[in-house]
Amino acid sequence: MTLTALALNCTLKTRTAKDPSSTDRMLQLLAAEMKRHGVTTQFVQLADHDIKPGVTSDEGEGDAWPGIRQKILDADILVMGTPIWMGQPSSVCKRALERMDAFLEEKDDKGRMVSYGRVAAVAVVGNEDGAHHVSAELFQALNDVGFTIPANAVTYWVGEAMGSVNFVDLEEIPEVVRSTLDLVARNTVHAARLLKDKAYPGEGE
Repeated sequence: MTLTALALNCTLKTRTAKDPSSTDRMLQLLAAEMKRHGVTTQFVQLADHDIKPGVTSDEGEGDAWPGIRQKILDADILVMGTPIWMGQPSSVCKRALERMDAFLEEKDDKGRMVSYGRVAAVAVVGNEDGAHHVSAELFQALNDVGFTIPANAVTYWVGEAMGSVNFVDLEEIPEVVRSTLDLVARNTVHAARLLKDKAYPGEGE
């Protein structure tokens, strides 16, 4: 069964930024693991796009969200990658979640949100503790707007408090991170295949 994934990179950096993105590195590693299971991943760096504030699927002229929204709905798997800023998901990540709030009202003729049947995983990087808090926020929000969260669907890395080493700077990926990437990929792809084979029941079913 062929599956596709969309990785939303919620770094505050654009693709033209001078410094490389630790979030991108983690997303690339997870995509490589999912590729072993037959999944093709497309990447979108949200800071490159003019995503208007709001909670609808289209906030008018110049809004880049409608195109990104369609990519989300075209994929079987959504991966949200975010750095930790002030103990929170990035502002870019929060804006994307706010825009997905529209899914609550967008339903098919059986009362199912348009996002149903898709699974979501999370990737978090940062230089201080907070990965559990950030993943908890994202899990709740993504589940609230219709995504299925598989078991152990988060991979993360955090450095020492007050440290200066970023994930992108590591010469070698720690074994615990590699094993977690494998686990996230396996569980996420498994859940996506199950849902693609048998959809959630609608009203009256």
